[in-house]
Amino acid sequence: MSSQVQNLTFRRPTNDPQKPKAAPAARHTGILQDQLRRAQRRPWVPSFSLAVRILLLARVSGAMYSNISDCDEVYNFWEPLHFLEQGYGFQTWELSPQYALRSWAYILLHYIPPHIGNIVLSGDKRAAFFAVRIFLATISVLVEATLFRTIVERINERVGRYYFFFMLFSAGMWNASVAFLPSTFAMYTSALAFSYAFTPTSTKNSRRTLAATLLFATGAIVGWPFALALAIPFVFEELFVYGADIVTPEDRLPWFKNRVTRLVGAGLAASLIFIPVVGIDSLAYGKLEIVPWNIIHYNIFGGSERGPNLYGTAPWDFYINNLIVNFNYLPFLALLSLPALSISYFIDRKRLGFTTPTANQSSPFTILALRLAPLYVWLAILTLQPHKEERFMFPAYPLLCFNAAVCVYLVRGWTEVAFVKVTKSPYRASQSLIFSNLTLSVVVASSVISLSRILALFQYYHAPFSAALAFQATEVPRLLNVTGLLPVYPEGTSEEDRPRIDLTPIKDFDLALCFGKEWHRFPGSYLVPNGIRVEFVKSEFDGMLPRHFEEKLVGAAVGEEAGIVKRLSDKLWMKPQTTYVPNDLNDLNKEDMSHYVPVSQCDYLIDLDFPLHPSSTSLEPRYATMTDTWERVSCHPFLDARHSFLLTRMFWLPGSKWKSQNEFGDYCLLRNKERVEMKEKEVRRRARD
Repeated sequence: MSSQVQNLTFRRPTNDPQKPKAAPAARHTGILQDQLRRAQRRPWVPSFSLAVRILLLARVSGAMYSNISDCDEVYNFWEPLHFLEQGYGFQTWELSPQYALRSWAYILLHYIPPHIGNIVLSGDKRAAFFAVRIFLATISVLVEATLFRTIVERINERVGRYYFFFMLFSAGMWNASVAFLPSTFAMYTSALAFSYAFTPTSTKNSRRTLAATLLFATGAIVGWPFALALAIPFVFEELFVYGADIVTPEDRLPWFKNRVTRLVGAGLAASLIFIPVVGIDSLAYGKLEIVPWNIIHYNIFGGSERGPNLYGTAPWDFYINNLIVNFNYLPFLALLSLPALSISYFIDRKRLGFTTPTANQSSPFTILALRLAPLYVWLAILTLQPHKEERFMFPAYPLLCFNAAVCVYLVRGWTEVAFVKVTKSPYRASQSLIFSNLTLSVVVASSVISLSRILALFQYYHAPFSAALAFQATEVPRLLNVTGLLPVYPEGTSEEDRPRIDLTPIKDFDLALCFGKEWHRFPGSYLVPNGIRVEFVKSEFDGMLPRHFEEKLVGAAVGEEAGIVKRLSDKLWMKPQTTYVPNDLNDLNKEDMSHYVPVSQCDYLIDLDFPLHPSSTSLEPRYATMTDTWERVSCHPFLDARHSFLLTRMFWLPGSKWKSQNEFGDYCLLRNKERVEMKEKEVRRRARD
C-alpha cells in the first residue's frame, strides 16, 4: 500500500558559473624528498598562523619568567634604555664617548615599548620592563615562524616539523629569544635572512640576493658585526654555485660577472644602513662614531693590554658543553648533519632527487651542504677565540635546530632503506610505524629534557627577580604604610575598589639599595622603584664596575666650543649627558674606588649566603648572619652549584629525592635595622607636621 509520501529535492541552479576549487598545495617541492607514501596525505605541519600562535605562548612565557643570564645585558642595554626613559641609570665604559662600543641606535629601537607599558600600568616600571620583553618575544615569534615555513617549503615538510618542535621547547631559545642583546638581534636578522637564502640562488631571482644581503648587513651594522660570518656560505653560493641556473661552459664567464655585479650592488645598497646608524650614534656620543668598526678594532686590534681576554677566557670545549646544557643531544645531531649527508649520498641518493644533475647544474647535495655549513663556520670561529660567552652563540641557535632536524630526517631515511632491503617490500615499509615512532621519540625526548632544563633555570636561579619583586611589592608598601603615606580607605572597601598603590612617596626616605658581590646579578633599574638609589659596596671583585650616568650637565660639561656634530647633538639628541666623557671609566678593567659607597650608607643590601658551606672575607662578610645590623626582609633559595650533583643541578624533576642531591643558599634582601628605623621615624614626623 502506498504511503502517499513524496520526496522533493532542491538543487542550486546549474547555469551559474562556479568558482573552481583551489588546487592543493604542491608536495615534494623541497631539496629533500620523501621516498615512502609520496602519493598519500601530506604529513601534518602547522600553518604560519598556527605556528605563530603556538610560538607566542612559549615566547611570552619566556618574557615573563626567564632569567637574565648575562650582566652585560643589564648594564650595557637595559640601563641605557632606562636612562633614556627615566633620566638615570648605570653607564659602562663601553658607553663612554671615549670608547663608543655600544650602539645607541640599537638601544633606541626599544624606546617605544616601555612607554606602552607605562600607559597600560601607569607608575609601575615593571610593566615597562616586561613590555620590552614581550616586544622582543613577538619579533622572535614572527622570525621563527617565517624560517619554519621556508624550511617546510624549500627543504622538506618533516624537517620543518622537527625544526619547529626543537625550537619551541629549546631551553636555549627560551633565554635567547627575549634577551635584550645585539647577539639576539643578530639572531633575528640572520634567521630572517636564511628564510630568503634557503631558496636556491638564480640569476632571475634578484630579490633573494637583495633581501638576504640587507638582513645580514642589518644584523651586523645595527647589532653585532661579527654575525656577518654567518653569511660566508651565502656569499660563496651567490658567486660560485649555479643553484637553479643551467650554465653552459660558454656562458660561465658572463654568468659569473652577472652574479658578482648583483652581489656587489646588493652590498652597496646594504651599506646605506650605515647612514642612520652612524647618524644616531654620532649624535649620542657628540662626535663622529662608527660603532661596528669600534667593536672590531677593540676585539681584534686592541693590543696586548686591551681586548676581550681581560674579561676571562675559557677552554676550547666551552661552547660544546654550553650547547649540551641548552639543547641536550641536539648539538651532536647538528654536528653530524654533514657526515650524515655524505652517507646519504651513497646509500640513499634518491632522498635528494630522482634525477642526476649534469655538469651544467648544481647538485642538490652541494646546495644542502651550503645550508648546513653556517653552523660549522660559526662554531669554528667562536671556538678559536679565547674569550667565550654563551650569548655569542645566540645567532646560530636556529641553525643548530635546523641542522639537527636535517640529521634526524636523513637517519630516518637510512632506516627506511634498511627496512626495504631486509623485507624486500616497499609496501610494508609504507605501512610501518617504525620510522614515525623513531623520529617522534627523538623529538619528544629532546622536548622533555629541554622543559626540565627550563624549570631548573626558574627554580634554581630566579631569586634575583623574586627579591626585586618582594622589595617593590612588600617592603616598600610596608614603609609607606607604617609612616602614614598610604591613603586610608573606609572599612569594608574591597581590594578591587582600591587603586594601585602609589609608590612615589618612597623618595622621601632617600633609600639606598646596595649590591656587593652580587653586583653581576642586579636585574636592572626597571625592577627598582623610582626614588631609590642603587649603589655598589666593595667586594672581592677588583675590576671596573659601572658608574651612574650624569643626570645633569652644566657649564663646561656641555662644551661651548664644540664641533658641528656636538652642536647638532646638543640641539637634536634627547639626552646630552651621553656625550659627556667621564674620567672614572677605562678599557683596562681597572677598578675605580669612586664607584663604591661605604656599606654603612646602605639601607638595604642584596647578598647571597650559603649556610651549609659558609665562607667570608673582610670584604665579603656574611651579612645575612649579622643580625645586630641586618634584618632579613625576604630570602629565596639559590642553587649552590659547586656542592650539587651535576645532573640534578642541570635539570629539574619533581620529588624530594631529586632535590636532595642539590644544596641551596639564601638569596636575601637585607634591611639595615638602625638606618631604616631612623628614616621611618623622620618621615613619620614630617608626615604629621
